[in-house]
Amino acid sequence: MNSVKSAGLFGLAGYLVEVETDFAPGLPRFDIVGLPDTAVRESRDRVCAALKNCGYTLPAAKITVNLAPADLKKAGPVYDLPIFLSLLLSSGQLALNLSKCMFVGELSLSGALRPVVGVLPMVLSARGAGCKAVFVPEENAKEAAVVPGITVYGVPHVKTLLAFFEDKTSLSPTAYVSPKNQPVPFVPDFCEVKGQQGARRALEIAAAGGHNALMIGAPGAGKSMLAKRIGSILPDMTFEESIETTMIHSVAGLIDRDAPLITARPFRSPHHTISAPGLSGGGSIVRPGEISLAHNGVLFLDELPEFSRAAMEVLRQPVEDGCVTISRVSGTLTYPCSMMVIAAMNPCPCGYYGHPTKQCTCTPKRVEQYLSRISGPLLDRLDLHIDVLPVSFGEISSNTPAESSAAIKARVDKARAVQHERFRGTNILSNAKIPPARLQTDCRMTDDAKAMIQKAFDKLSLSARAYDRILKVSRTIADLSGDEVINTRHVAEAIQYRSLDRKYFGKK
Repeated sequence: MNSVKSAGLFGLAGYLVEVETDFAPGLPRFDIVGLPDTAVRESRDRVCAALKNCGYTLPAAKITVNLAPADLKKAGPVYDLPIFLSLLLSSGQLALNLSKCMFVGELSLSGALRPVVGVLPMVLSARGAGCKAVFVPEENAKEAAVVPGITVYGVPHVKTLLAFFEDKTSLSPTAYVSPKNQPVPFVPDFCEVKGQQGARRALEIAAAGGHNALMIGAPGAGKSMLAKRIGSILPDMTFEESIETTMIHSVAGLIDRDAPLITARPFRSPHHTISAPGLSGGGSIVRPGEISLAHNGVLFLDELPEFSRAAMEVLRQPVEDGCVTISRVSGTLTYPCSMMVIAAMNPCPCGYYGHPTKQCTCTPKRVEQYLSRISGPLLDRLDLHIDVLPVSFGEISSNTPAESSAAIKARVDKARAVQHERFRGTNILSNAKIPPARLQTDCRMTDDAKAMIQKAFDKLSLSARAYDRILKVSRTIADLSGDEVINTRHVAEAIQYRSLDRKYFGKK
């Protein structure tokens, strides 16, 4: 009996799978055991056809293929290639020592290899298990080559692989893929935005501290335009963040084969018809949802009140904890989702409630019903509430160039550098993630600032969460100003960004 190493996935974690094959006397039969799903059970038909079409024979015996460990569910067609090799080894048609190699890949009936999903975490698990080389479908090779310290071979066909093992042909290792040789994706620039100085300032604060934001304004005011440009002012991703984000997209099957390593922060903008599982993740084979695909980036929710109540409420716990837990009978999976939530909405169904020049056609009852679609707990978790005012003709027709994203990003990077030093040695990455236990030490205020925030707390009837978020936003504003201690100017600006829920939602 011979075994071949492969890999499986449990959430984002890859684990090693031993593919064992045994031939026993009896009526011809082919069984796959080890909790296989339908796609794995169908491997026997693909493998048998590939063996025949590649010139090999399958002994007339009782064949048992075991995928160990047997207590973890195996899913997908990734085991076709290792089952193929294990059958050849056990039947004596191939004599090789493959103990330091790992194999994954789907087989066509002719023996060609097709790409599979989740290769990156599988290769990471192979490296952790001491494997020296991994053999993957040719289209997955660059994705696998993101992992340093292990040799990756992209295989187009099993005949090429077997000829390589028999020294009849060469198979070159895939070059290591580093962040430096990845293409830079196009991101719209803030210099294209006319006016909106207040909203631009608020989004700069949001980017500097990793804060969530809600933009409220009339149709055509520029909410979506502003949101799509926030990626251009966010700090560059670290290599660790790139690997984390790429792993999530790998499991979801969303990797670009030519540029596999994600080096730009994700920007996810799901349509408002999305379901709650579509946001959080799920399915019979659990896949990450939109909030996990936005990990280390931005989740933009346009027309927020149009999302279903269930979808909006799904956001509450992940926004607070930075991870989402999905429970199924087969197990409980946790996906990371540390992202900025940027939401946009009209103030009423017609969009002109509170507009300076246009008359709102909605009745007070309709306005109340529209705004009530957003729950207080969700609104409380959005740090900055931004009033996006209509742009005047003078602003939109001006030839004066607006400030570029590069100039704004320079200030954001400087503020993030201050936070990096403040949180050195911890897993805190930005002011938005300051835990309650550190608020008093990290958000030191002058006596006047304390008096101002106390007055706001009483007058505006703020919740404890809103108080914490005002402190964190004040800390970010102080970092942008280069001030170590929070003063009244910083607090006053932070409180201003919590007043819109009184202007609109306070009239329900």
